[in-house]
Amino acid sequence: MVIGIISDVHANVIALEAVLDELKRQGADTILCLGDLVGYGPSPNETLDLIRSAGLLCTLGAADERIAFDFARSSAPREGVADSTLEWTRTVIEPRHVNFLRELPVQLRVKTPAGRLRFFHGSPETPNERLNLNQDPITLSRMLERNRCSILVCGGSHVPFFRKAPNGWVLNPGSVGLSLNGEPGADYALIRFNDAGQAEITMDKVEYDFAAVAFDIIAWGLPPMIAEAVQQGRMPTKS
Repeated sequence: MVIGIISDVHANVIALEAVLDELKRQGADTILCLGDLVGYGPSPNETLDLIRSAGLLCTLGAADERIAFDFARSSAPREGVADSTLEWTRTVIEPRHVNFLRELPVQLRVKTPAGRLRFFHGSPETPNERLNLNQDPITLSRMLERNRCSILVCGGSHVPFFRKAPNGWVLNPGSVGLSLNGEPGADYALIRFNDAGQAEITMDKVEYDFAAVAFDIIAWGLPPMIAEAVQQGRMPTKS
């Protein structure tokens, strides 16, 4: 069993195509997607078409929730350009894709040779919260126990991270469409299971045509800082 894990696609279909090709090459037979399928990027409809045709197991992201539900749209505004890009997304997204987002669960779980894997975007209760995975091993063990799993996966930070706990693993695969760890590319995680049923985790990044995505961002009138972030792997600092 080989599980590929992605998150925070953010309407970047070129990055999604690249990472799905790479996961297929790596032998992934199941691909989990932790939400934030839309927002920031220039291709929400094309991205959702590909996600649906690829049959990925997806959970609801915070950006997805704001597109899908009026109650989320009226919640507290977010920092930076997030809300303005979502306003643009609402003008172009097809109704059938909005319905798809409304049907996404907040969390899912799958059985693995190493035990239960639980995945979600922000927290098990809501996409808008964010778990802190950078904690001591005892705290992480308790987190795994509370969630009744041996592998816990969440997204939202746009920065890849994983850590071994005494009773399992916690990880964040980073971001496909807007990686912010200082290097451009589409982040992904891969979990293989050895003959003893133990999880072996690989985290990597695949290149894609950043310039083409940046061109589309500017062409659609989206914030130039998003185009810069896609090409640099970090949000530009304010002058």
